[in-house]
Amino acid sequence: MEDIVKETIITDTKAKEILKDRKKEVEFGYEQKNSYDYLKKFDKLTPKKVEELTEKLKEVKKLRERQTIAIVNILPKDKDDLRLVLEKDYNLLTEDEKNFILENINKLM
Repeated sequence: MEDIVKETIITDTKAKEILKDRKKEVEFGYEQKNSYDYLKKFDKLTPKKVEELTEKLKEVKKLRERQTIAIVNILPKDKDDLRLVLEKDYNLLTEDEKNFILENINKLM
């Protein structure tokens, strides 16, 4: 068994890119094949759009990296969806911050 040297939170789009590159090198195992198939089917953002949205969301200083990545992966459509993504931290955001997040998601879609 291999030791975990470093753990990094990444977006679904980045995971899809990594798997796409890895697919050229080795044959996928069961988990990798299922993950890649899922990401091909449901992840519709380009790396450029992900980067743009991530940079915009960093303007909301109350969001942690894990929350920013979750928002980018799930792309909540309204405040109810956003509440589900942020869970207990939802109430820490002002209405303006919530609207800012949703507006930037809608601009990219």
